[in-house]
Amino acid sequence: MNDKCAAGTGKFLEYTARALEVAIEELGSLALASKKPTCITSTCTVFAESEVISLRARGFKKEDIAAGLIESIARRVAVMARQLGLSQNVAFVGGVAKNAGIKAALEKELGISLYVLPEPQITGALGAALYGVS
Repeated sequence: MNDKCAAGTGKFLEYTARALEVAIEELGSLALASKKPTCITSTCTVFAESEVISLRARGFKKEDIAAGLIESIARRVAVMARQLGLSQNVAFVGGVAKNAGIKAALEKELGISLYVLPEPQITGALGAALYGVS
């Protein structure tokens, strides 16, 4: 993921989970519980963390903030993915693929199903190893 800022999407999620005072593993399920996602405008990790703190201080629910964060990521990724001409049979890999909220938001944004392997964070390394021995 890289468009303007928040290039380290996993780190972006870690910082914002910390600002919400939830474990990173809980962020996706928390977002899925949202009834009214907030609008997160910052794409920079530092600014988004400040925005989260401000929204919390104004009384917004954690789940709505989490959903807003995840939806903002999904929108940015979808723009880049559409430029590639994705259609079907798309694998979602990397550690962020373990976040059910991001997977659901991306599927909604792209209008396709994403396939996630049981251990998506090692998929790139496995592919490189297989490529290296061929």
